[in-house]
Amino acid sequence: MPSPIGHALAGIAVAWAADLVPGDRAWRAASDWAPWYRRAGNGLTLACSAIAVAPDLDLLFVTHRTVTHSIGAVLFVGVFCAALAANAHRPIARVGLMCAAAYASHLFLDWLGTDATPPHGIEALWPLSREWFVSGTDVFRQTERREVWTSATMLKNVRAIVQEIAILGPTAVALWLVRVKALAGLGSQVTRRNHPPQ
Repeated sequence: MPSPIGHALAGIAVAWAADLVPGDRAWRAASDWAPWYRRAGNGLTLACSAIAVAPDLDLLFVTHRTVTHSIGAVLFVGVFCAALAANAHRPIARVGLMCAAAYASHLFLDWLGTDATPPHGIEALWPLSREWFVSGTDVFRQTERREVWTSATMLKNVRAIVQEIAILGPTAVALWLVRVKALAGLGSQVTRRNHPPQ
């Protein structure tokens, strides 16, 4: 299964891809001279990155890759984040779907990953089914979470992280470039709205 770095990168890519969907997205735009954090989407992009890593919090408990790695969890996250968006006066559907997609990216990467630990895969359809699913294509290497400070484990994890960056990095960069171009006009509209002509 992929590392937290790969999952975080996928969450960022999902947030930037969601910014390409037409609709109310001017609030995600920023001017060219705004700080990089603001141009990257502020806290929501960072939140999507954290949300994409969150399913692995089940490692703190006995069962891994079950409830937190399911469509039930994706739906819960979407509804929860939509409620937070409503409270913050942000587009409810856009934020809810963006966060749900970021969470779902974790499931997708795990489904594509190598899994040598039985049972193999994830309980993707919980609560509808307790069946385990894995693609078998092994796009992402298995990471090791036990004995992390041994040289063999560190080498294995570094190789996995390098592969994840090689696969997901270009995707994130391409989405960033397209996003910047797509939101450029919206950024100037926001600037004009915030600074009336004198």
